[in-house]
Amino acid sequence: MNMKLDHIFILVEPEAKIADLLLEHGFREGPRNTHPGQGTANRRFYFANGMLEFIWVRDANEARTGPGRDLRFPERTADPRASPFGMIFVPGTDQVNPEMPFPGWHYQPAYFPPPKGFHVGANSHNIAEPLCFYFPFQNPGVPKPQPNRNPQMVSEVIISTPSIDTEGVLELASQADRLSIQSGQEHLIEITLDHHDSGHTEDYRPAMPLILRW
Repeated sequence: MNMKLDHIFILVEPEAKIADLLLEHGFREGPRNTHPGQGTANRRFYFANGMLEFIWVRDANEARTGPGRDLRFPERTADPRASPFGMIFVPGTDQVNPEMPFPGWHYQPAYFPPPKGFHVGANSHNIAEPLCFYFPFQNPGVPKPQPNRNPQMVSEVIISTPSIDTEGVLELASQADRLSIQSGQEHLIEITLDHHDSGHTEDYRPAMPLILRW
């Protein structure tokens, strides 16, 4: 499949104080930003080949009425059964394939110049499933941050979900390199950096559904 995992996000409480736990383990934080029209903001941790993003709802009214309303971030925040995860994919090669990798709809965020927007998985209506975004352009047309990157490589991401694959989006998304989506008793994301060469494992539950290995 001509698609690779670019980054992942976890929906957390406002201001993402929980991300301080990564700082305590020596990881460097990149620049933060907001998402106009989507009603969200973030904290970001960049790695050599990816990024872990912590997102929260900063303006519930904007999130419910803006162009990102069908992402249902306020509903996901309010429902403990909802998936807090999102995956963002980009083309796997320089040659962009006009066909989308999974069924879905066009999302034109206010922070990207038209027509450069996201293709969002058709399962977005089901808040029990992770959100899937595909950005079909090599360059979004907006300035890229100069992040304070961590040197580690993201070697594996495993997302567990108790929900079913209602639209077939998750099955297609899981074909991306370094990503596995599997059935589980709870919502959980496991991220392995550098093939776990250092032997460190940190389970951040119950504070957040993340296990990090490096």
